[in-house]
Amino acid sequence: MAGGFWIGVFVSIFGGVLGLILNHFLPIFMKQNVPKGSFGWPILGETLSFLKPHSSNSLGSFLRDHCSRYGKVFKSHLFFCPTVVSCDEELNYFILQNEGKLFECSYPKPIHGILGNVSMLVAVGDTHKRLRNVALSLVSITKSKPDFLNDIEKIAIQVLHSWKDKQQVMFCQEARKFTFNVIVKQVLGLTQDEPQTTQILEDFLTFMKGLISLPLYIPGTPYARAVQARSRISSTVKGIIEERRENICISRKRSSDFLEILLSVDTLSQDEKVSFVLDSLLGGYETTSLLLAMVVHFIAQSPSAFQQLKMEHQKIRSLKEKDEFLNWEDYRNMEFTQYVINEALRYGNVVKFVHRKALKDVKFRDYIIPAGWKVLPVFTAVHLEPSLHKSALEFNPWRWESEDPTLCKKFTPFGGGIRCCPGSDLAKVEVAFFLHHLLQNFRWRTESVDQPMAYPYVEFEKGLKLNLDPCSSWTSNPH
Repeated sequence: MAGGFWIGVFVSIFGGVLGLILNHFLPIFMKQNVPKGSFGWPILGETLSFLKPHSSNSLGSFLRDHCSRYGKVFKSHLFFCPTVVSCDEELNYFILQNEGKLFECSYPKPIHGILGNVSMLVAVGDTHKRLRNVALSLVSITKSKPDFLNDIEKIAIQVLHSWKDKQQVMFCQEARKFTFNVIVKQVLGLTQDEPQTTQILEDFLTFMKGLISLPLYIPGTPYARAVQARSRISSTVKGIIEERRENICISRKRSSDFLEILLSVDTLSQDEKVSFVLDSLLGGYETTSLLLAMVVHFIAQSPSAFQQLKMEHQKIRSLKEKDEFLNWEDYRNMEFTQYVINEALRYGNVVKFVHRKALKDVKFRDYIIPAGWKVLPVFTAVHLEPSLHKSALEFNPWRWESEDPTLCKKFTPFGGGIRCCPGSDLAKVEVAFFLHHLLQNFRWRTESVDQPMAYPYVEFEKGLKLNLDPCSSWTSNPH
C-alpha cells in the first residue's frame, strides 16, 4: 500500500513537471515560420531579463541584445506565455489597429485581480466599447469647460504656493499631490480638505503599491493589501454615488463632475460605474504626474528649451489681467509647450509596451504569430529608433515643428486604435497649466543621477529632487 502511494505521488509530480516542460517547449515545434528567438528557462522563460530595470530613454540590454541577434520582431517566453515581441513600427501599428479582430487585450491575470474584470484597462469586446464610449463623451464635455480648467489652475497655484519658503522639493511627490487633487475634484467633486479625499488617497496609495508588486494573495503582502484597498475604495465610491442619488437636487448645484454625468448613463451597471471611477483615478493620477515629472526633468537639462518655454508663457500671461484664469484658447496658443510634452512622451516613454494576444494565426510579412500567443508591441523601441527620429537619443522639442503626432505611426505614447487613451488631452492640459505658473515663479535644478527608470513601469528612483530658485516676486495668486 505504501509503495503504491509513493508511486502515485511520483507519477503526479512527474506528470506535472512534464506538463510544464511540454507547455514551454511544444510551441517551438508546433508552428512553422514563427519569428526567430529564444524561449529561455522553462516556466519563467526570459521574463526576469525582460523586466530588468533600465533608463526609460533607452531600450535596455534585453531588447538591444535580442534585436541585434534576431531582428526587430522575435519570439520569447514572457509572463508564463510564448510571446512575440515587436520593436517594429509597422507591426506595432498593425497590432493596435486590429484590436478585437486579430488581437485582444491580454494583461496577466493578477492585474485583473486588482483592477477588476470590468476595468476599461482589461475589459474586452462590448464591455470595453461601452466604457470607452462613456469615457470619450466625458472627456469631450470636460476638456474645454471653464470650471475644469479653473480647478486645474487653482490646484496648481496652491501646490506651488506651498513652495514659497522652500529651497528643495521632492517633485514626484508634489506632482502626484497635484494630479490626485485635480482628478478627485473632477471625478468625484471632492476637495483636498474633505475626509473622503484623505481616505481615498490612503487606500489608493496602497492600491498603487500592490499593482506593481509580486502577485501573491497572502495576508499582509502588498498584492493582498491592494485587493483589499480596491474593495474599500469601491465601497467609498458606492457610498458617494448613493449620496448623490439621494440628494440629486443639491448635487446639481455643484460644478458638474464625471460622477454627476455617470449617474445619468443607463448603459453602465453599478459595478461598471465604480470601476470607471477607479480607472479615471488611476489614469489621472499616476501617468499624468509621471509625464509632468519628465517634462520638468528634461527641460531642467535643456536651458534653450527652458528659455523658449518661459518666453511663451510670459507672453500669454502678459495678455491677461493679473488674476485672470487661463482658458482653452490660451492652451491652444501654447505651441512650444506641446512640442515639449510630445518630446517628453517620445524620449521618456511613460508606457514601454502593452499586452495583447493573437486571437487566430496571424500572418505578417513572412512569419506567423500563432493563435493564443502573447504579443508585446514595444513603443519605446519605435520612439528611440534613429531611422525614424533624427538624433533619437537626444531631447529635442523642436523636432515637432515638422512632425504631426496625430497622423504618425512612429509616435504612440497613448497607445492606438480603439484602446488609445481617452484622457490624453486632459493630461496635456494639466501639464501645460502647471508649467505656466511654475515657469513664472521658479527656476530649478535637478540632480543628474536621478533618471526616469523603467521597471517596466517608470519612476524616478530618488523622487526627483528639485533645487529651487524663486523669482524675485510671486506672480501667481491662489485665487
